[in-house]
Amino acid sequence: MTARERLIVGLDLPTVKQAESIVTALGDEVIFYKIGHQLAFAGGLEFARELAASGKKIFLDMKLLDIDNTVASGVENIVKMGMTMLTLHAYPKAMRAAVKAAEGSGLTLLGVTVLTSMDDADLAEAGYAGDARSLVLKRAEQARQAGMGGIVCSAEESAAVREIVGPDMAVVTPGIRPAGADAGDQKRVMTPFDAIKAGSSHLVVGRPIVKAVDPAAAARAILAEMADAMGPTRS
Repeated sequence: MTARERLIVGLDLPTVKQAESIVTALGDEVIFYKIGHQLAFAGGLEFARELAASGKKIFLDMKLLDIDNTVASGVENIVKMGMTMLTLHAYPKAMRAAVKAAEGSGLTLLGVTVLTSMDDADLAEAGYAGDARSLVLKRAEQARQAGMGGIVCSAEESAAVREIVGPDMAVVTPGIRPAGADAGDQKRVMTPFDAIKAGSSHLVVGRPIVKAVDPAAAARAILAEMADAMGPTRS
C-alpha cells in the first residue's frame, strides 16, 4: 500500500457541512476518511454513503458491542452501505457474530482493544485487573482467533501486536501526532514515522489535519513522513 492508502483522516466534526468543507479542501490528497459517533449522529451516515459512492474509502468507527444478533444485524446493514472498515469492541462473542455476518463481503472488521485515551489507571478504575498493554495483546489474539480483519490499538503496542496477528491483518492506530503537536485527550501517542516503523498498517489522524490552517498542507506533511518511513517509492 502507498501512504495515501494508509492515511485515514478522522472527520470528528459537529456538522456534515464542516466535514464537506474539509473533504473539499483535501481534494485528491486524501482517499480514506473515518466517520465516528459525533458526525454519524448529525447526518454523517448518509454522508458516508455519498463519500463511498464518490470513490472514497470509509472507516465507520461505531465501536459496536451488543448481543450477538444485534451486532450481526448491524454489520449486515453496514455491509450494504459500501463501507471499507468497521470497528467493534474486541469481545470474542461480538467478534465472532460480526465475522459471520460480514462473510463474503469486502468489509474489514476491526476489533478495538483499549482506547488510546485510556491508560493503566483508567483501566483499574473501570474494573480491569491488568495493565493496558496486556489487555491489548490478549484482545489482539482473540481478534485473530475470531477471524477479524484487523485491530485498533495504540502505536505503542503496534510492534507487539504485529507479532501476534501476523503480516496480513490490519493494525490501525489512532492517537497519531506529528512531532510537537498537542496530544489533546490522547494518552498513548506516536508520530506518523514511528508508527509506521512500529508495524501500523493504517494511521488515523484527526485534529492535526482538520484543525490545521491549511488541511491539505498538513496532510501532505504527514503523508511525506509516512512515505519516508515506508521507503523512497511509497508515497
